[in-house]
Amino acid sequence: MSEQVSGVVEGLLVLSDGSVFEGEMIGALPASGIASGEVVFNTVLSGYQEVLTDPSYAGQIITFTYPHIGNYGVTDTDFESIRPSCRGVVVRDLSRRYSNHRATSSLDDLLRKYGVPGISGVDTRRLTRLIRDTGALPAAFGTAGESALLAAARGERGTDGVDLVSSVSTPSAYSVGEGERTIVAYDFGIKHTILRHLARLGRVEVVPASTSAADVLARKPAGVFLSNGPGDPSMVGYASAAIAELVGQVPIFGICLGHQLLSRALGGSTYKLSFGHHGGNHPVRHEASGHIEITSQNHNFCLDPESLAGRVEVTHVNLNDGTNEGMRVIGAPAFSVQYHPEAGPGPHDAEYLFAEFDRLMGGDGRLRPEPYGYHPTGLLAPAQRGAV
Repeated sequence: MSEQVSGVVEGLLVLSDGSVFEGEMIGALPASGIASGEVVFNTVLSGYQEVLTDPSYAGQIITFTYPHIGNYGVTDTDFESIRPSCRGVVVRDLSRRYSNHRATSSLDDLLRKYGVPGISGVDTRRLTRLIRDTGALPAAFGTAGESALLAAARGERGTDGVDLVSSVSTPSAYSVGEGERTIVAYDFGIKHTILRHLARLGRVEVVPASTSAADVLARKPAGVFLSNGPGDPSMVGYASAAIAELVGQVPIFGICLGHQLLSRALGGSTYKLSFGHHGGNHPVRHEASGHIEITSQNHNFCLDPESLAGRVEVTHVNLNDGTNEGMRVIGAPAFSVQYHPEAGPGPHDAEYLFAEFDRLMGGDGRLRPEPYGYHPTGLLAPAQRGAV
C-alpha cells in the first residue's frame, strides 16, 4: 500500500507484463486507488498541456519522455478540447514551480481540477525503452498494492476493439467562425487548433461522429473535414459508412483518425502499430516533391496502402519506419494525412495542406489571417465551452 510522508503519496505503476515502477502520486488521486489504461509515450519537449487535452488520447496513459514537465505552467489559451480525455499521466520530474507570463496555474492544478491522476518520479527512460521493445501495454497505477494493480493492468482492454470516439465527440452540432462558405467538420475528437485553421477558410459546422451523409449534404457544404480522434478505426464503422457516401460528392480533407476512416470507407484496411507515433519531430517525405516535413503525430493505428492499390495515390511516407502518412483518392476530390498539419503542439511545416483544402473547395489557397489574441474557446458555442 502507499505511504504518505510530508505530503508525498507513494504509488506504483504496474504493466500487464509484470514490470513495476515506483513513483509519487500527482494530480487527482483515483477514488479506488487504481487508474488504468494503455500506456504510450510522447516525445515532445514542450506543449504538454496541448498533448494532455488532445481527445485522441482517450483510453491512454501518457508518458512524457522529456524529463522535466510543468515548468511553464498552464493557461486557458492552450487547451485543445474542453477537458483532458486521457486516463492518466506519467512523468520523470514534475516541476514544483512554474514561470511564464501567460501561466494561470500549475500543471498539477489542472490535473486535480479535471480529475486526472498522475505519477511522477518514474524512470521514464526505462519505461520508454520497454514500450519500444514490447509495444504499447495495458497498465495500472495508483496507491493500491502491487497485486491489485497487476490484476487491473491485465484486466484493462486497451484501445483495440473499443469505440472511443463516442466518448469524445460532440453530442450536438454547433458552428464556428463566419463566412459565406460552409465547411462541415466531423468531430471524432477534434482539436481547437484544427477549428482555428478551418475557421480561416469559412464558417465551420461541427457535427457529431454519428451524423449521416444525407444530413451533411443537406447543409450544402463546400467541403467536408474528417477530424482526428482516439482508438481503433475498425470500431467506428458508422462513420466510415457515411464517408463512403460522401466520397465524390464533395471535397474531403482528413487528418489522423479521419485519414484512417477515409481509407476504410474506400475498402482499405488498417492495423495497429507496435508503439504508435506520438511526438512533434517525426520526419515525413512528400512524395511528389521529395521535400521533408517535420511533423506532429499522435496515432496508434495505420493504413495499409497496399489494400488500396489503384484507388489512391500515396502522397506522404514516414521516414522512420516507412509507414503511410498521406494519400489522395484517384478520381475524387479527397485527400488525407496521418499526421497533424495544424500542430498544437509541433512544427508548422505542413500548414500548406489547409491551403490545398481551400483550393479543392474552389478557393485561391490563401488563408485568412487569424485574429490577434485568438482564444480557442472563443470559437465554440457557449454550450460547448465547458469549464475551461
